[in-house]
Amino acid sequence: MSRKNRVPLADRVAKAAEAALAARHYVSAIDVLVGIGWLDATELARWHRGQIECLEAVVRTNLPRISEAMRLFRSWASARGLLASETAYVARTPRRQTLRFSRSGNPAIETSYRTHWVSPELSEKKRERLTEKTSRAPELVVVQSLNAEWKCHRCGGAGDLLMMETPGPTCLRCVGLDDLAFLPTGDATLTRRVKAASARYAVVVRFSRTRRRYERQGLLVEPQVLADAR
Repeated sequence: MSRKNRVPLADRVAKAAEAALAARHYVSAIDVLVGIGWLDATELARWHRGQIECLEAVVRTNLPRISEAMRLFRSWASARGLLASETAYVARTPRRQTLRFSRSGNPAIETSYRTHWVSPELSEKKRERLTEKTSRAPELVVVQSLNAEWKCHRCGGAGDLLMMETPGPTCLRCVGLDDLAFLPTGDATLTRRVKAASARYAVVVRFSRTRRRYERQGLLVEPQVLADAR
């Protein structure tokens, strides 16, 4: 596309933000970065799993352009009368470490990235529920390996299940989940009951070669909770 025909960044930001707001009644900086095509969903997922040091490292443009887009986003949100709501972002790992957005780690920049902008049309109670939902720590994900030859990058062990860390796959013993019991999918009522009662749990997925996606296989839950529920 020639420079003459290029859509102004302000218009691209507004379009991405409007789409997210219409779909969910709130919009985040991540929504904008994904919506304007600067952030790939695969890289975003890796960041959520704690495999990338900071989100800006995988945004496909330079820092001045990112800063400009975020400034335009904040201006758009203010002009729309949206309500700022700071949200927690923690990694999808057993350590639940706080995710970092910026290369600098500047607290003001981090706060800006973490701020969601919420529709004022929602009631106060709905806004509170939305804040609680978006701040909730993401579910841990354990993978059923298709590769029987994989090795844990920490201890050299193996097994049917693994978690991904930045250096590579990790066995459940090394991440402290080897004491959990497997509950396969099939009984939705039992799954909901056990999940609600288990203080620690993880979702088990397996990659489908035919569908080219990860599919849910069940949960890892506390053994005593599972025994009590059956």
